[in-house]
Amino acid sequence: MSDPALKTILFLAANPKGTTPLRLDQEMRDIAEGLQRSQHREQFRLEQRWATRPRDIQRALLDCHPYIVHFSGHGAGEAGLALESDNGTIQYVDATALAGLFELFAHQIGCVVLNACYSDLQATAIAQHIPHVIGMNQAIGDRAAMEFAIGFYDALGAGQPIEFAYKLGCSAIRMSGIPEQLTPTLKSRPAATLTVLSAIVNVRSWTSYAKVSPSGNVNSRPTRCPSRTDAACLTTTYSPIAEASPRTTTHHTSVRMGSQNRKTQSSPTQLNPRIGCRR
Repeated sequence: MSDPALKTILFLAANPKGTTPLRLDQEMRDIAEGLQRSQHREQFRLEQRWATRPRDIQRALLDCHPYIVHFSGHGAGEAGLALESDNGTIQYVDATALAGLFELFAHQIGCVVLNACYSDLQATAIAQHIPHVIGMNQAIGDRAAMEFAIGFYDALGAGQPIEFAYKLGCSAIRMSGIPEQLTPTLKSRPAATLTVLSAIVNVRSWTSYAKVSPSGNVNSRPTRCPSRTDAACLTTTYSPIAEASPRTTTHHTSVRMGSQNRKTQSSPTQLNPRIGCRR
């Protein structure tokens, strides 16, 4: 029987054939190291799934019972997240499909992180069912994506709530000298001020969302998208610096912490998976 006090983080990674190689292994390693050294390392278990296909996500949700689901890889706006097919090529999964899947697991998942370009559209859909969802409102560089993840999980490991962890992740991007700190967006129900060390996962109240306008982005470095396009950025609650309005993760590896063992615009019209970004 699993320990109810233990929070499982499910890390899903996909880098299909023909897409720009991403340092997803480095991202995973940095997250694991940060949790391992954290004050509350005994409160976390880290599960990993690599070369993720659509069916691998549903199986992992069934097997791991995660509280946090973290996807790292490429995104393509309305086309969806770039998962892998059985032969390793791109298989997109759109926002509707993802929202439907996460609705089935809304009783156990408290947070979803989509660390991929133009994943804000998917985040908006998933946020109908999950208390906290992070997406990217435009292309994000590979290094910026990694810095965000490190800051986010370092904060959670220190016992901070998800809203604080999100802001620290954005701050980590800025502290690294990367002008992409406004790319991550958090969609969160204000009443659901949950921490990952809390057992309060039954908050389901709804409030309106306020839109955060993205800043300019520098894409001279590899980013997490197969092509550069614009995607829908529908609603969001927080900006990295302050609230915008007062109204407002196939190989299997399990690591037990503490033990040895991205204004709605046009959708993509042409996708070139060889351009270097996380989209």
